Amino acid sequence: MTCASALVLFGCSSLRHMLFHSAAWDLGIFDQAVYLISQGKSPISSFLGFHILGDHAAIIFYPLALLYKIYPTVYWLLLVQAIALASGALFTNLIARQAGLTTDQATAIAVVYLLYPLVFNINLYDFHPDVIALPALLGAILAARLGKFGWFCFSIFLVLGCKAVLSLTVAAMGVWLLLFEKKRFCGAIALLSGIVWFVIATKAIIPFFGGEAASVTRHISRYSYLGNSFGEILQNLLFNPNLVLGKIFSLDTLEYLALLFAPVIWGIAPRHLLPLIAAIPTLILNILADASQQRNLVHQYSLPILPFLLVLLIQTLAAGQGWIQRPRKIILWSLVAFFALGKYGYFWTIYLDSLDTWQATRQAIAQVQTQGGVYTTAEIATHLTHRPLIEFTDVNSPPADLTKFEYILLNARHPGWLSNRDFAINLINQLKNTKNFQLSYQQDEVYLFVKNSLVEIKRVN
Repeated sequence: MTCASALVLFGCSSLRHMLFHSAAWDLGIFDQAVYLISQGKSPISSFLGFHILGDHAAIIFYPLALLYKIYPTVYWLLLVQAIALASGALFTNLIARQAGLTTDQATAIAVVYLLYPLVFNINLYDFHPDVIALPALLGAILAARLGKFGWFCFSIFLVLGCKAVLSLTVAAMGVWLLLFEKKRFCGAIALLSGIVWFVIATKAIIPFFGGEAASVTRHISRYSYLGNSFGEILQNLLFNPNLVLGKIFSLDTLEYLALLFAPVIWGIAPRHLLPLIAAIPTLILNILADASQQRNLVHQYSLPILPFLLVLLIQTLAAGQGWIQRPRKIILWSLVAFFALGKYGYFWTIYLDSLDTWQATRQAIAQVQTQGGVYTTAEIATHLTHRPLIEFTDVNSPPADLTKFEYILLNARHPGWLSNRDFAINLINQLKNTKNFQLSYQQDEVYLFVKNSLVEIKRVN
């Protein structure tokens, strides 16, 4: 079941990418960084403008770069994501068996995991290192319960290496293990390592590699109403609670919690809510954020909640409680939730909206034959990120100097995220009238301009 799920997930994300619906933000960012690491170059993202460690202190990109040593392709990231998401079912099954559930019940819980809408949906939203932390958190829970300290430590360090903010989840998990699971050694390791890594990542790594743009703009802007630094935000949370009460007691929060718990509401028992202690940091961050994408089952922000939600279900079933206890009915409920909230319908709707220029776009990409700088749409960018310089079209932030690029590839019919048709057409007309670029390819409103100096070099060669 795990292997089949990995194949389905990989196939879906690959198809989405091939249909030009992956985007520079975030797949392009991570693909470019991993590629540069694999080439021995500094992974400074031209999309972000700073070193990839300044984004989320995600050191996991360095071991991922070993795959690019074999062959540099973005499909490695999509494959790793699919395997990571699917393998969560295996760990879920093992935790259920360890808790005393029957084989059928344990299998049903694994199916609940695979059909939880967030698992399928996040697989379609480019790539995020958070997905690697999902099976690692489940593995850590299993290791703690089995007393496998080495395995537990490895799992914890893997989680911490995926994203700095996950250190809060690790620390909260430590509290849960220490006080309520009576796993004192594992709990202390998780609590201490989570706190230490959060301080190191936010006070040293992110500011050093990313500067103010990373530590403030990228990470605190969604909580700007609470302060302009981590210290100010913490101070306002503790001493000015009125700022957050409106966020907590709101329809947005109610809707978010309904989405989060509806697929598993059958197994939410008040007596077994303690595992959700580890999910509190993620819940708070999502509820308090100004960004609505942190409160849905499409983006990656709710992933750290899922392992502990599953443990809650397992403990409910182990105690013979829950609205539904029969495996078949549990699976049926999960199927209904998946069909209601899964984004599988994108494959015959929005993912086909640029099919009319698909062939022309592929032919234009094939003519980008050097590693020179590229300026293109956010969706095309993910197919050309193996180079030090690439940027995507943004009507709010046009490039000050187009001559720094060797290729400019535009799709006037489908101008892409953060762009529009007027912006694309104006830029195409500007390039047609400049002496710096030459129109190299044109079909179905797809245009490829090549810098004249590069054209001259090709002629000489």
